[in-house]
Amino acid sequence: MKEYLKETRSINYSHPLVQEKIKELQKQSNSSLEYAQKAYEFVRDQISHTWDMRSNIVSKNASDVLKNQTGICWTKSCLLAALLRGNGIPSGISYQRLTRLDDASDGYILHALNTIYIQNQWIRVDARGNKENVHAQFCINQEILAFPIRKEYNEIDYRNNSTDLDSRLVEILEKSANILDVRADFDY
Repeated sequence: MKEYLKETRSINYSHPLVQEKIKELQKQSNSSLEYAQKAYEFVRDQISHTWDMRSNIVSKNASDVLKNQTGICWTKSCLLAALLRGNGIPSGISYQRLTRLDDASDGYILHALNTIYIQNQWIRVDARGNKENVHAQFCINQEILAFPIRKEYNEIDYRNNSTDLDSRLVEILEKSANILDVRADFDY
């Protein structure tokens, strides 16, 4: 479990902005479960998904997402992991390969979501942000993720549990000046 509590360059929970948000969420919570749900709902509902906004802002890690109030799924998952780890709740990152459009005509994207160890079990949640046709929820006994896998389009749910954002994604973010130009066309 130590690996799922460590701080990384992407999951930088000791940053003052992240620490401030952790303390705010702690004051609103009476249990680890309540804290985890509040952290999830904050990231899902209060942090905009950059592509939905059609903004070019590149948030590269958890503190950038808080500072910019926006991020793509890769970095929104880093923020949620930072808020959880900074409060002693193990968290990781899981991936899905999804179509870029409603079909496979424009290729695929690598979508990130979170794993959380809570109530003696690992659960997966997706804080990407809800919108029309996307209704992800925080649930202990059932996964309600942003995107169901469509096998007819060769989408893949890797169901993995990584301890950090994939280094290839970190490199893409570091080199990017406009998030709308970002593509990650590799399989995980």
